[in-house]
Amino acid sequence: MNTELIGFVAGILVAVALLPQVIKSWKTKSTHDISLGWSVTSLAGQLIWIMYGWMISSPSLIIMSSITFLMACSVLYLKFRYGMKRK
Repeated sequence: MNTELIGFVAGILVAVALLPQVIKSWKTKSTHDISLGWSVTSLAGQLIWIMYGWMISSPSLIIMSSITFLMACSVLYLKFRYGMKRK
């Protein structure tokens, strides 16, 4: 099996794992239970994966980490928009 194919499959699974959280946060307009620390750490990790993918010339790592990075940005945006407010 091609290593890039394995990378794409793994990347799809990681990206899809964030999708339910993005959808739920957007629909409920609530992110109080999402850790700001997790959000920032996740973004930093994805950015480093993108840089690493670029350094080793891995299209699957670059593309899938970029998609996951954008989804993590969405969660962080929603966290600042809806989760920082106190009821």
